[in-house]
Amino acid sequence: RSHGSALALLALLFFMWGFVTVLGDILVPHLKGMFALDAAGAMLVQMSFFGAYFVVGMPAGWLIARIGYRGGIVTGLLVAAAGALSFALSSWLSSYAAFLLALFVLAAGITVLQVAANPYVTLLGPPRTAASRLNLTQGVNSLGTTLAPAVGSWLILEGAGAEAVRLPYLGIAGLLVALAVVFWRVPLPAMPTEARGEATAGEARRGVWRHRGLRRGALAIFVYVGAEVGIGSMLVLFFGRPEVAGMDPADAGYLVSFYWGAAMVGRLVGAVLQRRVSPRHVLVGAAGLAIALVATTVIVMGTVAVPTLLAVGLFNSIMFPTIFSLAVDGLGEETSRGSGVLVMAIVGGALIPVGMGALADAWGYRVALASTTLAYAYIAWFAWAAGREDA
Repeated sequence: RSHGSALALLALLFFMWGFVTVLGDILVPHLKGMFALDAAGAMLVQMSFFGAYFVVGMPAGWLIARIGYRGGIVTGLLVAAAGALSFALSSWLSSYAAFLLALFVLAAGITVLQVAANPYVTLLGPPRTAASRLNLTQGVNSLGTTLAPAVGSWLILEGAGAEAVRLPYLGIAGLLVALAVVFWRVPLPAMPTEARGEATAGEARRGVWRHRGLRRGALAIFVYVGAEVGIGSMLVLFFGRPEVAGMDPADAGYLVSFYWGAAMVGRLVGAVLQRRVSPRHVLVGAAGLAIALVATTVIVMGTVAVPTLLAVGLFNSIMFPTIFSLAVDGLGEETSRGSGVLVMAIVGGALIPVGMGALADAWGYRVALASTTLAYAYIAWFAWAAGREDA
């Protein structure tokens, strides 16, 4: 049976959360100027957003086990809409703390969406085509992350003060509520949520940590997301430096689209490449090239640093799905619990950018960006070590 209409609705959902997530890269320089923040203070935007993955991830799983995938999607959309509305209302308070709290609520809703929508997509058809369906929806997600910086630069960075964020986030809140109504009213295929075993969830989580590959993979996801978000958040500020390109924030903001657009292209190329080349080898190569590009950026500087840093997005593209698949390989019936551990590791997007901001304040953006080479070096080692265990 075809579930094309349901898959199309879910693709729209993936687009929305990709768009809203990367809009944070545009908020960083805007709020930094608005509240006269240092670099570390500005990165609290990303900490508030990605911290929700760690705090809300497990409770979202318990919630969806009780109310189902569709109920989880509707709940996630409404919570995210409440966060977007709160963010717009915070513009009248002119309080940085209010903005951060509203962002956390918005991200909490998106976390519920991720926990509900990803497994639901895999169930909408034969198991043999589950990966294909996920690649399709993730590709649409990448379209959202590509368009968000350009739209955000036009709507937010070219405006002034708190009012610049009011209209965009009111619009986002309205779209999220409209999507919630659609998902509530349109008939969708009912799928089991597999709630069994909830009574021993604590024991199960402790047990899944005994897998060394999963532990290593969780750390790889942690540093990967942190490096990707940290670089994305610093692009506008870094390109504005006189020793780099001296760009206006609005102009630099448009270029952020190329960073996330490169990731979209990389996913398409990687999907074809990994049919012929071992995913482990592709991951080692991608991490090595990311190191080379970051090193070129911080050593050469000047206008050359613009394309070299943007190109890192191309090699970031295949990292998450490849790390994920290597980390859960061999978990068997514990795969779903292992997946939960890996999703929680996305909290790296909350913590590492703040550390990079502190490095930028203390020693400059070159040192902050150079620190990401440690993340990519670990990812390369993780892929190499996974290969040795398989040998």
